Formats: sequence, C-alpha cells, structure tokens
Amino acid sequence: MLGPLIGAGAVATAVGAAAYQSMSPWAQAFGSTFVSGRTSSKRIALTYDDGPNDPHTLRLLEVLEKDGVRATFFVIGRYVERRPDIVRDLLQAGHAVGNHTFTHPNLAVASPVQNQIQLEECQRAVQDATGEAPKLFRPPFGARLPYTLRIARSLGLEPIMWNVTSYDWRTPPAAKIVKTCERQMRGGGDVILMHDGDHEKFGADRWQTVVATHLLIESWREKGYEFVTIPELMGTAVSRPSSVVG
Repeated sequence: MLGPLIGAGAVATAVGAAAYQSMSPWAQAFGSTFVSGRTSSKRIALTYDDGPNDPHTLRLLEVLEKDGVRATFFVIGRYVERRPDIVRDLLQAGHAVGNHTFTHPNLAVASPVQNQIQLEECQRAVQDATGEAPKLFRPPFGARLPYTLRIARSLGLEPIMWNVTSYDWRTPPAAKIVKTCERQMRGGGDVILMHDGDHEKFGADRWQTVVATHLLIESWREKGYEFVTIPELMGTAVSRPSSVVG
C-alpha cells in the first residue's frame, strides 16, 4: 500500500514543481530570464503590461513626461492594431516597447506553433505601427515553457520577468498599490509589474495605476533612486539566475 502512495506523492511533487517553474517570475529551470538588476544600482524599472489602452496609457504618458521618467511597456498586438498611434507616442517619448503576444494567451498551455504565432503576430503589429520590432518579451501571466523561451530568442527577443508585483489589476486605491510594491522592493534593481491596460477589454480603467506611478516616483526619488527602462537596467544586471531574490 505504501508504494502507490509514495508514487502518487512523487508525481504530485513533480507536477507542482513544473507548475512553479512555468509560472513563477523568478524561476529559471525552464530557461534563463531577466528578473532584476543589482541591488546596489539604485535604479528601478517601471514596467506596464496589456496596453496600449485609451485613455490611461495616454494619461500615464503625461505623468511620466511630467516626472521625467522613461518606462517599459509590454504591448498586446491586437491592441497595437487598434491604436498604433499610442505605441508610436511611447517610442517617440523614449520609452521601451516589448512583445506581450498578440491576444494574451497562457503560453504554457499553448502548443509550440501557437507560441510562435502569438509572438510573431505581435512583432508584426509593432513593426507595422512603428517601423521597429521589439527586442523584449514578457509572457502573459509569466507563463512559459522551455520552447516559449527558445522561440522568443529565435525572434531576437529577450525574456523579461519581474520581482515586484503591484496587483494593480485588482484596481485597489493608488495608496494600496504603492504599499504593496514597497513591501517587496529591495532598494535597487527592482522591476515593478504594473498594468496600463486589461487583456480582457480595451478601455479599462487604470487611473489608480497612473496615480500610484507618480507616488512611487516621488517617494523613491526622495531616497536617491533613479527610474530607468529595462534595457538601461539590464546594463547593471547580475547573471540572471543569481539576480533573483525571494
């Protein structure tokens, strides 16, 4: 009787480990990803997923411009096709733009062919809109398998994760978003995950994220920190697996 129980337990453990590696932003077993930079760098990267989104990506652009900050936006291809002008505005303002797939599926339960199509179609949408293909990639939900990362790199994309989760998709008040982020921040090298859009609908209300962005910038600048894009932060990165902290 003990043998089957032990066997079932081992299978459950293996399944759990595989699920962790496919979804955890800091897991590295399925392939290396960029998670964060050096804690000594005094640099922080704000990143936004699921845009472009009218009107809140535009409001966010205004806040970032006023605060003199450049950020990184991971865009959904079907929204890029809807508002290519916003993506052009992002690049013209000096922000970095990354690939967040065409329709925002869970790539860990999609076939290799579906992974390829999702990434290629988003690349095409951004290229058509701006004349430039993204160099960065963030998997929706953080979900990926080894072939997801291989396909991304074959397209010249660097996989980017994060080490601070804002949980702003739950639309809490701005002060709570800030508090949630600050509980996880290490004091340098942080990559903060926020959202300027919603993968389920265009036009989602992200005003609290816009306000939280300004509050974070104001607070951490007073402590001597600089806000940079992901490419800039990668210049101060340690090797990917050892850059991860819990």
